[in-house]
Amino acid sequence: MLKVIFACVHNAGRSQMAAAFFNQLADRTKAEAVSAGTEPGLRVHPEVLAVMQEIGIDLSAATPQKLTQELANDAALLITMGCGDKCPYVPGLRRDDWPLSDPKGRPMDEVRAVRDDIKVRVAELIQAEGLEKEAA
Repeated sequence: MLKVIFACVHNAGRSQMAAAFFNQLADRTKAEAVSAGTEPGLRVHPEVLAVMQEIGIDLSAATPQKLTQELANDAALLITMGCGDKCPYVPGLRRDDWPLSDPKGRPMDEVRAVRDDIKVRVAELIQAEGLEKEAA
């Protein structure tokens, strides 16, 4: 089982959306995603909850969590999301950085654009890693 960690600073926006898309689109017998942050917020940003709800993904139960060594121990890939110097480094993990704008406090059209960009990137990652769901 391949474990992917999506990480941003507060784990309240970009990384939550990415993990949700990954877990929706990937074959769950091959891979799973978790999200975490270096300085977790108290809750997922309301504008993120709203734009994800628009497309049928409910993040209301999602809770920001800290990226710890324990969480990263069995992961294979770390995707950081535009957190610059605050991005975590976890020894032994493949890492990629997606330079994405923080959706916090942005107009809804901008939050939707970030959401849609994340979905495309996640779908490309799943295809590149061979983690697509089998055709039914």
